[in-house]
Amino acid sequence: MPLTHRKDLGLLALRLGAGGVLLAHGAQKLFGWFGGGGIEGTARGMEHMGFTPGRESAIAAGLGEAGGGVLLALGLATPVAGAAAAGAMAGAASVHAPAGFFAQGGGLEYPAFLGFVAASLGLSGPGRFSLDHATRHRLDRPATVVTAFALSAAATTVVLTRRNAGLAAAEAASPDPAPDPDPGSHTA
Repeated sequence: MPLTHRKDLGLLALRLGAGGVLLAHGAQKLFGWFGGGGIEGTARGMEHMGFTPGRESAIAAGLGEAGGGVLLALGLATPVAGAAAAGAMAGAASVHAPAGFFAQGGGLEYPAFLGFVAASLGLSGPGRFSLDHATRHRLDRPATVVTAFALSAAATTVVLTRRNAGLAAAEAASPDPAPDPDPGSHTA
């Protein structure tokens, strides 16, 4: 098998795996599949995490994940798919960042990895075994790559800036917990 075909098979495997995982995560948010909260449950969770309005945030995250995942798996509009999924995963990583890096401690490792994989596929292209290749890359042009990633970066920046400002305002508005009057009186 020629080396280029091996690379194309590798890209196909990566697209199917990452696309499938992203689709499943998005389906949890949008439809409540696989134990997810659906739109309403996800909207409540998004509000709790500081993404407002919650319903619109849930729909955007679900579409970024599920839509990006399907398009990555198919290898269709690959730059758009990769940029959308990477943007959604940047939002997820921001929620997990305070817990550190590793997933076992609740950190950002897993969403960051999915985001990097999606972005890498969007930048590298889908390979020969894809709908983009079958359509002569009509939706996979250099200008599409630049536009998709620029728009995703801009939207992600706006969303995360709004979230951070809202979280900071909520923290500033909440009263400080009362200090313990006798910290030495407690037993372990």
